Amino acid sequence: MHSHIVHAHPEPTSYNAALTRMTQATLGADGDTVSVSDLCAEGFDPVERAAHYANRADAEAFAALNEQRNAWTTDAIPGDVAREIKRLERADLVILQFPLWWHGPPAVMKGWMDRVFMSGGLYTSRMRYDTGYFRGKRAMVSVTTGAPKQAFGPGSRGGDFDVMLWPVQYSLHYMGFTVLPPFISYGVQGHGYSYEGKGSLEARLKHNLDAWGKRLSNLDKDTPLHFPGWDDWDEGGAAARA
Repeated sequence: MHSHIVHAHPEPTSYNAALTRMTQATLGADGDTVSVSDLCAEGFDPVERAAHYANRADAEAFAALNEQRNAWTTDAIPGDVAREIKRLERADLVILQFPLWWHGPPAVMKGWMDRVFMSGGLYTSRMRYDTGYFRGKRAMVSVTTGAPKQAFGPGSRGGDFDVMLWPVQYSLHYMGFTVLPPFISYGVQGHGYSYEGKGSLEARLKHNLDAWGKRLSNLDKDTPLHFPGWDDWDEGGAAARA
């Protein structure tokens, strides 16, 4: 099996980087091959813009989806995007690794999705959701946050991860991936928090890393998240009534 990590953190010595290294080591030890898109280190441009497209469909006005479709059909996909698509096509499992910034992923991760999930190529009006381009492949999110676990949940101070991660996970479903439950590393900053009895920051981080390694070794036991598919909607896209 081949796994691919999309890593979004600017600091090579960060805890997110440690999680990515743990993923490489654990899956590699289990016999997988593992590749990484280090978006910040590779200088991936997250901003979709006209300058990415030399062979414009419309030179007068830039419409991102129109230019993506034209680039796909004319074999003029921007080089950095073509590289990322090849990495995804090779992978059986895709892991998005990022810190929670302003209740969502860093801009470079969102921009990666904006540019790489190309209209007309990786999705069309009918090639979406459970008929998506990447059906048969698995994907999951690994996210870090500075606040302790008890601060998260419906109505809690830190917010509800089911809500905050929904746009990312639903987009993976939109592209056809089978989405596994996320892994959340809580309390990775600050010495004042306690994490399930682990008082020091060093102990908490080791506990998180150990838990992540165990999770990676048992992904086949995960029950995927449930999302609706084409059979669940009427012709207008509303939930079909029984």
